[in-house]
Amino acid sequence: MRLKHVKGAEEIVNNSHYVISDNTYKNNYQKLFKNNNPLHIEIGMGKGNFITQMALLNPDINFIGIEKYDSVIIRAIEKQEQLQLDNLYFIRMNADKIEDYFSKEIDLIYLNFSDPWPKDRHKLRRLSSPYFLEKYDNIFKSKARIIMKTDNRKLFEYSICCFNNHQYKINDISLDLYKDDYPNNIPTEYEIKFHNKGCPIYMIDIEK
Repeated sequence: MRLKHVKGAEEIVNNSHYVISDNTYKNNYQKLFKNNNPLHIEIGMGKGNFITQMALLNPDINFIGIEKYDSVIIRAIEKQEQLQLDNLYFIRMNADKIEDYFSKEIDLIYLNFSDPWPKDRHKLRRLSSPYFLEKYDNIFKSKARIIMKTDNRKLFEYSICCFNNHQYKINDISLDLYKDDYPNNIPTEYEIKFHNKGCPIYMIDIEK
């Protein structure tokens, strides 16, 4: 999908109080948030609807949204500048740099509607691939927990195999989130789009 260029996006992102520009807080996010609350991150947050709502509804949890595109992360910044939530910040980076910013301090990772990278030669780029699961091992505090949602069945099946091979256990799973009437679900922008088209939404909650 081609992203629409937003004029001035890079400058806005660079100057935003809510964007963490370097790894200064690695091993010390308590200093940023001024508390010791659990830290949840969303990798590939898009325009930030999900993580903003999560932060709004869960003031006792700290949230960081990760996104690599200026023209997308700027929309999350706009939401946050209106709400000014104390428990929400953003990082602009590629997911494969995640170990540069975190070390043994994450409690939960959200993977929402990640790029499925459908070609087999690109499978290690998938955020649920063994390549990324090994990286996540190095940033989880102790217990590792991931919640994933997608509309792509092939990615979902691939991810389940990867999670199982990486010793994760399933807490919860849905092959059609809306048919199952899953409680307290916060939708992403993509989720709303695909659900409105009649696509089933797949969800899995795992831990080890």
